[in-house]
Amino acid sequence: MSIELAAGLNNDCRMATDRPALERELFGQGEVFFRRITEHCPHLFAAAPLFVAASQLEQMRGVIAAVERAIKLPGWRFPPMPSNVQTFSPDIPVNERNHAKGVFMGYDFHLNNSGAHLIEINTNAGGAFLNGLLLCSQRDVPLPGTAVALDNLEQVFLGMFGNEWRMERGDAPLQTVAIVDENPEAQYLYPEFLLAQRMFERAGVAAPIADPGELEARPDGLYCREQKVDLVYNRLTDFMLEQHPALRSASLSGQIVLTPHPACYARYADKRNLAALTDAGLLRGLGLAESDIAALQAGVPETRSVREQDAGPWWQQRKQWFFKPASGFGSKGAYRGDKLTRRVFEEILQGGYVAQKLAAPGERTVCLEGEEPVPLKFDVRCYVYCGQIQVVAARLYQGQTTNFRTRGGGFAQVRIVV
Repeated sequence: MSIELAAGLNNDCRMATDRPALERELFGQGEVFFRRITEHCPHLFAAAPLFVAASQLEQMRGVIAAVERAIKLPGWRFPPMPSNVQTFSPDIPVNERNHAKGVFMGYDFHLNNSGAHLIEINTNAGGAFLNGLLLCSQRDVPLPGTAVALDNLEQVFLGMFGNEWRMERGDAPLQTVAIVDENPEAQYLYPEFLLAQRMFERAGVAAPIADPGELEARPDGLYCREQKVDLVYNRLTDFMLEQHPALRSASLSGQIVLTPHPACYARYADKRNLAALTDAGLLRGLGLAESDIAALQAGVPETRSVREQDAGPWWQQRKQWFFKPASGFGSKGAYRGDKLTRRVFEEILQGGYVAQKLAAPGERTVCLEGEEPVPLKFDVRCYVYCGQIQVVAARLYQGQTTNFRTRGGGFAQVRIVV
């Protein structure tokens, strides 16, 4: 079976990333870009690819499709449960006010012997541009299986941003895209911003990389360094824009197209939505097809809101669960139940947390020169737009959650074997 084949390949140290080919591709982006990655992001790219069974990919596709259909149900925006999107501030547009769909949706999975398990959904998921570069560098490396990516990713990504613009502005020309994050040059994935900027510029679109403090709201629109902005590629982790009023106001008033936007986050990425996706009764009441409910029951670990009145049962069962802040990101504030102290548990009980049944990550063995083989954990990220997978990548790591601090770890290309 392909699952056994994938497992065998993932234990084979001979199946490695061609590092010289990768470095040539990085250097082709310019010496400054190359030095930025090699000196500041030494663990950005993994030492080995990851092999995934075709059946696991098909399950991930099925889960993604079921999520997309659930979220499009008329009742999804305000499900009859206190832990979903209706709890957001009423001036956040959780309705059809925003026609843009949200770029780079990230569906993150753990794969193990019992299948593929959706751990979380992210808006503005990082890494798509970098994984495109990685795939390009390895295209001539003889490896089993096939990569999972649409042809000509640059045109795919450009088409996605173009579609976001057209849904809001029709045939008006797109002239300026601002790539916005706090202190962008200090961000670990800053090299990705450079790749995005160059992509837009090759298409004739100005693309300043900016801190939100560099944006200025004027009566006729939003400006960045005296340049009027048409569209903002939003990389901020202030998902509801509570701390960025100029950007929030410009979005709500229609001065700019913002992607992804707060409504996208509310409908997909707030982790309380996972509780709805694992509530078969709720989904059935909303009218979701039984086949989709079955896909979600099998592919999304049970998730519940954590309430203080249930403190006793939660503490007794904590080792079976992973606790996450509902509006968290990047594993911040997330804890395995078996690692919890009483102090942290008391903080979790104050509210804003969900608990998800543990779904163990898979492992990939890597070999570094002069060292014994070491097993690294992995997750698989599907970059999705309008329900379509654009590219599938993996992250290899050690520790409790994904990171880019592990020797031999980082982004890895995914190869599908049958």
